[in-house]
Amino acid sequence: MRILIVDDEQMQREMLQGFLEKKGYSVCTASGGEEALRLFRSEPVQLVLLDHRMEDMNGDEVLAHMRRESPLIRAIMITAFGSVTTAVKVMQLGADDFLEKPVDLLELLEKIDRIEQELVAAEEADEVTATLVQQELPVNIIGSSREMQDLLSLVHRAAPVEWPTLIRGETGTGKELVAKCIHLLGERKDGPFVEVNCAAVPESLFESELFGHEKGAFTGASNMRRGRFELADKGTLFLDEVGELPLQMQAKLLRALQEKTINRVGSETNLKIDVRVIAATNRDLKKMVAEGSFREDLYFRLNVLELFIPPLRERRGDIVELAEHFLTRHGRGISFDPEALSVFVKYDFPGNVRELEHIIQRMVTFARGRVIRMSDLPAEVREQPENGGMLSERLANVERRMLLSALKEHGWIQTRAADSLGISERVLRYKMKKYGIENSMS
Repeated sequence: MRILIVDDEQMQREMLQGFLEKKGYSVCTASGGEEALRLFRSEPVQLVLLDHRMEDMNGDEVLAHMRRESPLIRAIMITAFGSVTTAVKVMQLGADDFLEKPVDLLELLEKIDRIEQELVAAEEADEVTATLVQQELPVNIIGSSREMQDLLSLVHRAAPVEWPTLIRGETGTGKELVAKCIHLLGERKDGPFVEVNCAAVPESLFESELFGHEKGAFTGASNMRRGRFELADKGTLFLDEVGELPLQMQAKLLRALQEKTINRVGSETNLKIDVRVIAATNRDLKKMVAEGSFREDLYFRLNVLELFIPPLRERRGDIVELAEHFLTRHGRGISFDPEALSVFVKYDFPGNVRELEHIIQRMVTFARGRVIRMSDLPAEVREQPENGGMLSERLANVERRMLLSALKEHGWIQTRAADSLGISERVLRYKMKKYGIENSMS
């Protein structure tokens, strides 16, 4: 990654340049905003370290110019005015992170490493999306938020391997879609993708559903029937809502996964199976293990690789993109009025992407014109409580990191930490409770 350092203090520039070059980074420097912009336009740069206060141009002005020309440029702002207010303002102006002077070099490395990982995740996510489009695969994952980029990056890495994979996420987040994506990007893409909805199978039929049965094995078994494991041979078996499996079936599933053989109901003949298993759940399997309702050995067998799909309320940046996608699919040229859209994106969507699509379908059906207006929004969306201008999650994460840093620096003495942050001790305690920060030294 090529890094541009912009600071009007020569000693600071040289110190940071020398340190980063020793760590293997390609570095160029500028003593002010104008010089920085000339360098930026002439050389490829992925990350800029910007002094917030400079004589010819402030760091936020420099960043604004850079972002207009290259929206993907990443930036860490360096400020001598250490306070939560300054940090939040810096982030609102478009910086990815901030550092206080004097710069803690190890902290700088951590922040650069995090940004590098995010850049790699974005590249891998783009590769997944491009592959789905170029190969005209029947899967389309919508969302360009950082959370979805991280997820697609994991999909990119998980697809080529054969290890069992567990996908976690709330109902409606798209677990089956992600499972199909892993299958289609993997070595088994030409094999079958067979799904079992464990929540929809009666307990008495589970064994037959998974492993099949012989003719006459039980009342009503008039013919031999292959189970889902056999049907998925050389492909992928997707166990949706695996947390609903009865305990007795959990033991039999574990045996099949360990020995890679099955027995049809009514037969003692071992049949070899060659399947990749992907499981999904909206339940807390760790909690179920602790309660004794899910086998620990099966949990570890299924959870070799784990992917988590964040709920839609935690990736609001995807809501507009998803809404436009579903309007294109269902809307026949219908669009959103700006006021209605601004209210729509604030809704929490407890049913996640599935609920969003159903709401779009309802609005498209009942809209009185070609534009969706406030009156067309469902009551639960239109009448949602006002959130009072809540800080974006990215800014909240910054504030939490600043609180933790101050508390650790001052040995978890809250009075001193509050003073260093420029807030009262009462406010500090409130924010600690808000972010779930507990004294790690107690």
